[in-house]
Amino acid sequence: MTNKEQLLYRRAFGLSLFTIFYNIIEGIVSMIFGYEDETLSLFGFGADSFIEVFSGIGIAVMILRIRNNSDSVKSRSEITALKITGTAFYLLTAGLLTGIITNIINQHKPETTIWGIIISLVSIAAMLWLMNAKKNVGGKLNSDPILSDANCTKVCLYMSLVLLVSSLVYQVTGFAYADSIGAAGLTYLSIMEGRESFKKAKVKEYA
Repeated sequence: MTNKEQLLYRRAFGLSLFTIFYNIIEGIVSMIFGYEDETLSLFGFGADSFIEVFSGIGIAVMILRIRNNSDSVKSRSEITALKITGTAFYLLTAGLLTGIITNIINQHKPETTIWGIIISLVSIAAMLWLMNAKKNVGGKLNSDPILSDANCTKVCLYMSLVLLVSSLVYQVTGFAYADSIGAAGLTYLSIMEGRESFKKAKVKEYA
C-alpha cells in the first residue's frame, strides 16, 4: 500500500468514526425530543440515525482489516462492508414503513415541530459535508463500500430535508401527514440503494 493510499484510508477511517459518533448523538437527542414533543417523524428520524451507525462501523472494520492485512483480504472485507451497508438500508426501509403506518393509523399530531426544524438544519449541514468527503475519498480509492456508504449518508441528507420540510409545513399549516408523504419517497430510495449494495457485493464475490 502506497503512502497516498494509507493517507486516504486514514481519512476514510476518520470519516467513519465521525459518522458513528455524530449519529449516536443525533439519534439520542432526536429520540428524546421526539418522545417529549410526541413527534413521530423526529423520533423516527432519531431511530434511523442508528442505521447510519451500522454502515459507519462496517466501513471502519473494513478499513482496519485492509490497513492491517495484505491486499488479498481487501476484496473479502469490501464484500462484508457492502453487505452491512445494504442491510442498513433495508433496516432503514423497515423503520420508515413503520413510521408511515403508525402516523396514518394513529392520526397523531405532534405538540410542536420546532426541535425538528433545528435538528434537521444541523443535520443537513453535517450530512452534506460528510457525503462529499466520503465521495471524494471513495472515488480516489476506487472503493465501492465507501461510495456506497456515501450514498447511505445521502439518504440521511434527504431524510433531514424531509424532516425540515415536514416540520415547517406542520408548524405553518398543521398538516400532520407531510412527513409520511416524504417518507414514502425515501422508502423507495432506501430499497434501491440497499439492492445496489448487495448487487455490488455479489459481483465482487464472483469476480
